[in-house]
Amino acid sequence: MFIRIEKGSTVPISRQIMDQIRALCLAETLKPGDQIPSVRQLARELAVNQNTILRVYERLAGEGMLERRHGDGTYVAPHPPTWRMESQRQKFTEELNQLVSQGTLLGLTRDDLHLLVDDALDHRPTAEQPAAPSSVSGAS
Repeated sequence: MFIRIEKGSTVPISRQIMDQIRALCLAETLKPGDQIPSVRQLARELAVNQNTILRVYERLAGEGMLERRHGDGTYVAPHPPTWRMESQRQKFTEELNQLVSQGTLLGLTRDDLHLLVDDALDHRPTAEQPAAPSSVSGAS
């Protein structure tokens, strides 16, 4: 499992971890039934407090994204909640609309915006190719 923490970000580390695990589940990079690292293991790999990871796992389990099995570990839920996917999609659409508005205010044309989106898609990180050397990765 690959998780990247931006240490200088204003977004709390727990939120960064939670959002990334949620995104990995919704994109099915982490498939239903996959076991994820233990609290202790992920905390060690990310150099964060175990309680931070525990809270993230508990919140994601509360959302129905993860399933905690006492004595056996934490797994991606068999059926991640679709309501979460829709709300995330709406949020993304709103943010994208704001970016498009900002771009047009800067004088970017429709073709310019398409090229920027295509470039971003071509250069997005994959699980196999991390985005930046400052990234932190963990094995699943």
